[in-house]
Amino acid sequence: MAQALGLDFGTTNTVLATADGGATRSMAFTSTAGTADSMRTALSFMKDAQLGASALKVEAGHAAIRQFIDNPGDCRFLQSIKTFAASALFQGTIIFGKRQSFEDLMEIFIRRLRHYAGESWPDGSNRIIAGRPVHFAGASPDPALAVQRYNEALTRFGFPEIHYVYEPVAAAFYFAQNLKSDATVLVADFGGGTTDYSLIRFETQAGKLTATPIGHSGVGVAGDHFDARMIDNIVAPQIGKGSHFKSFDKILEVPSNYYASFSRWNQLSIFKTSREFEDLKKLVRTALEPEKLEIFVDLIDHDEGYPLYQAVSATKMALSSAEEAPFDFAPLGRGGHRMIKRSDFEGWIVDDLARIEGALDDVLEKTNTDASGIDKVFLTGGTSFVPAVRRIFTERFDSNKIESGGELLSIAHGLALIGERDDIAQWTVQ
Repeated sequence: MAQALGLDFGTTNTVLATADGGATRSMAFTSTAGTADSMRTALSFMKDAQLGASALKVEAGHAAIRQFIDNPGDCRFLQSIKTFAASALFQGTIIFGKRQSFEDLMEIFIRRLRHYAGESWPDGSNRIIAGRPVHFAGASPDPALAVQRYNEALTRFGFPEIHYVYEPVAAAFYFAQNLKSDATVLVADFGGGTTDYSLIRFETQAGKLTATPIGHSGVGVAGDHFDARMIDNIVAPQIGKGSHFKSFDKILEVPSNYYASFSRWNQLSIFKTSREFEDLKKLVRTALEPEKLEIFVDLIDHDEGYPLYQAVSATKMALSSAEEAPFDFAPLGRGGHRMIKRSDFEGWIVDDLARIEGALDDVLEKTNTDASGIDKVFLTGGTSFVPAVRRIFTERFDSNKIESGGELLSIAHGLALIGERDDIAQWTVQ
């Protein structure tokens, strides 16, 4: 029976891995959407008469997406739950008349994964090792609050031990298994909501891998921010950003905060139940370009957040290998079909790139480490394929030092391996 369970509860995807005697495996989840070794961090809730008047049919991951797509308008869909972990402003959301806290949502999500795992779920594990970012996402993240919420959710599963490890440390540990010699390793972990750096010295002593943490850094900017910039520049002008409405004898601009909510696709289901959305619908009557706001309202009413995310993600991915790529999102009508230049995209994310590079500067400066003193640079996470992000590293480090891989699996497997160690306290965040 596996001893350690590694939980990479990600913004976009979640992976669970087990370790037993130094061997790791990803847990497989079988749902109505098929079998996979990673799950979208998403939940869907829908009333089901067969379950009773107050019962809900709950799905997670790919099955949640399937339920949402098959039942438009009848299904409540939540995604990127992790982005709310460190927010004191997020006190829960109402789902079919019942308030669900962050802890409730995290518990529900993991319980569904346990159900999908079936008999392969390691009930005998005495340790769960959960990854956490160096810096949580959000405007004013409270890491202590986030860990408190994680603890509350995970304690409900009865694990004897709960430990936390920085996500880039776990990725570094996974990467270090293949090192041929002692090395100082810089890991850059690009998640959906955060970019984290970890600098570690790995050495083999008496046949056992040892590590000396040198420094950590991070910033709440990653792939979701790039998506938001694309939405803000491609979609928002089509749905009224910069347009005006009439208030008595004054002409005023439609409040920009509506578009800040819209550009964060993971927040759209929350926005749909907010007072702001009710105010937006009232503005249609006095708008100077009401047809634009009508499209905005329709996108929210018809839960187009996930399809929009897919369209933006497809364009962003294509721009990693092409100088120009199509953006196609039919619900926008004629304005939903256009070509996007990589140069424009890189211009939109220039401030985000500066913050990502600033966090890299921070870890190097705090540890007094020069680029020449780093033996290996390990890039993990889908955002590492964005050419403008990769240039941050190719311009500083020799290309033969830079490696990538295990974009979805490295953190969970590293967490599980750390969970088997006797010196686990050396790796965990107290």
